[in-house]
Amino acid sequence: MDCRTDALEVLRETSRTFYIPISQLPPGLIDAVASAYLLMRAIDEIEDHETLDNGTKARLLRSLSLNLQASVETSTPLDFARGLELERDRLPEVSLRIGEWALLAPDTIAPRIWDATAAMADRMAYWAECNWTIRTEAELNQYTFSVAGAVGLLLSDLWAWHDGTQTNRTQAIGFGRGLQAVNIARNYKDDLERGVSFFPDGWQAKDIRHYARRNLKLADAYTQSLAKGPARNFCQIPLALAHATLDALDLGAEKLTRNAVHAVIEQLMGSK
Repeated sequence: MDCRTDALEVLRETSRTFYIPISQLPPGLIDAVASAYLLMRAIDEIEDHETLDNGTKARLLRSLSLNLQASVETSTPLDFARGLELERDRLPEVSLRIGEWALLAPDTIAPRIWDATAAMADRMAYWAECNWTIRTEAELNQYTFSVAGAVGLLLSDLWAWHDGTQTNRTQAIGFGRGLQAVNIARNYKDDLERGVSFFPDGWQAKDIRHYARRNLKLADAYTQSLAKGPARNFCQIPLALAHATLDALDLGAEKLTRNAVHAVIEQLMGSK
């Protein structure tokens, strides 16, 4: 099994939602986006780990950030994963194989992906140390930029690298923020059970949904500005699912049903 096929198999196991749009990307771009997604999923699994304490999370995330910053043209998979050995039995496959995902990206864009992942890991470490304490909308903006808005910026860089596509970077941030806010709106009860709330003081569920919709307007503009092609195809599925999830939450559902997810995806795939 070649590296790309193996990476896509792991991607399918970790996110069926993103597996579909990533697997349909053209050569070169598919490796870059898959590398970026798996790298960020690798550190996200550490941030969200159910049994690691916050201090351990921060230590591991900063270690991975430094590994990425120290990378050179001769770096090996083990160089990127250094520091994970002590927690090997508790970490998922996608995190332990972070070095393989780093080396999946084409040489001409890999350092940009490593830089984005290193910065995100540092930010995640900060949020773990303060137990994701958010009291104001400004702090919510900080968090959603840290873990998602910055992903929108990276995607814009990947589109530009691939075929020169130019995008509005403010809208790119809204794209990432909007998707993250939908995740917060969907998962806030589970978050509360683990002692974490991403709601600013005084906010209720309807307020976070309003925040999500406000950012999804930017995401809509971002996606609509893209010419027909791989970038637009990639953005349409997660954006449509985000809107459908908010609609379901407004009606009192806890999440979008699996059948509803399939219906949204099939409708988009059939319209191409």
